[in-house]
Amino acid sequence: MMNLSTNFAGLKLNNPIIAASSGLTDSIKSIKSLANAGVGAIVLKSIFEEEILMEMEQIKQQMTGRPYVYPETLDYLDEEPHVDLISSYIELIEKAKKEVKIPIIASVNCVSNQKWTYIAKEIESAGADAIELNLFSLPSDLEKPAGEIEQMYTDLVNEVCSQVKIPIILKISPYFTSLGQMVNKFSKLPIKGIVLFNRYYSPDIDINNLALATSFVLSSPSEIAQPLRWIALLSDSVKTDFAASTGVHTGADVIKMLLAGASVVQVASTIYNNGEGVIKEMTDFLSNWMKENEYKSIKDFRGKLSLKGSNNKAPWARVQFMREFRNFIK
Repeated sequence: MMNLSTNFAGLKLNNPIIAASSGLTDSIKSIKSLANAGVGAIVLKSIFEEEILMEMEQIKQQMTGRPYVYPETLDYLDEEPHVDLISSYIELIEKAKKEVKIPIIASVNCVSNQKWTYIAKEIESAGADAIELNLFSLPSDLEKPAGEIEQMYTDLVNEVCSQVKIPIILKISPYFTSLGQMVNKFSKLPIKGIVLFNRYYSPDIDINNLALATSFVLSSPSEIAQPLRWIALLSDSVKTDFAASTGVHTGADVIKMLLAGASVVQVASTIYNNGEGVIKEMTDFLSNWMKENEYKSIKDFRGKLSLKGSNNKAPWARVQFMREFRNFIK
């Protein structure tokens, strides 16, 4: 038997496949099912900052026009019944910890360090093994400088880290003026891991009804390229654990990310597309590949093809096709 165990953000996992925050991780039934399917850890479906700050009517009255409000917030509040979302979330954590033995990671989707951060203590008390902070504010304000947004993120992380002792993990976007520098800056905060990259709602246009629509909900395999490159570029020089997210659909994708330097991967779209059985397919593929290549554990090959680990460093830093398109035939 190959040793598939790995460490991420201070947590020990049986294997490097984490069920990402999604509709797949919002109930005890699905959490138990994912655990039985063989995931190494589970990130619960996110609770949003807007849900924490105040009751629903107060949100509608006070948050309209704030630059960080998600566009769907008010529609959501109009459609959903008034429930105690925070108590329900804490209860989900408590029940999940009783029902499964793998790490349970809470998730908060946030963009400010307002009074909502008190919930971090409640999440810790409920038994969560870590907290994943989903950080993103769409930089659409033409008057707001990049530094102000970046400082907002830093202040938020410091505030949450001061509240709890369990590991804090950041799930970030690639949309920074200098991504490498920002990831390095984040790594020097009291966090334990960084997830590259978050996947966001993307609007589409319905040309038949001349209306805005929702599309591109699930990731495609081609989207692996961006997190693969950046993990390979950063994993040697930035002192934190990396999780790869977006575009990981197969066992081969898992191996690629580990070779680039990731400690774990997060998956959701491939489970939606292929069912929970894909988890075992991925771990079996990883185990068989390790056996064929005579690796006994993940640490034997993790980072082997990162920027510093690879004999050919140029492809990781190359951004133009140049030679690749000269002889390209479709």
